[in-house]
Amino acid sequence: QVQLVESGGGWVQAGGSLRLSCAASGSISRGNSMGWYRQGPRKQRELVAIMSSGGNTNYADSVRGRFTISRDNAKNTMSLQMNSLKPEDTGVYYCNWRDMTRVFWGQGTQVTVSS
Repeated sequence: QVQLVESGGGWVQAGGSLRLSCAASGSISRGNSMGWYRQGPRKQRELVAIMSSGGNTNYADSVRGRFTISRDNAKNTMSLQMNSLKPEDTGVYYCNWRDMTRVFWGQGTQVTVSS
């Protein structure tokens, strides 16, 4: 099992910034990916950003250039710096950890961007 604890999130006005963090613990294997997904009101869960333990990243087109994902493999932590936030970024953000055979999710943290 891998446990994921998220922190950050909250309320911010459009144009503002927030930082999300996620700490993983438990049976951490090498060769994994950590990422953030979000689910907006009446929307399906979607990928926001993901980063492999080797440093490869992938971003949703809607956040590229505004969000930056980073991770510390030694500490098994990951962060998402979110700048120039828009109301459409509102949603519950979930930390995700996966390797070749397992997938784990955090509880989610609410991000609300007001116009």
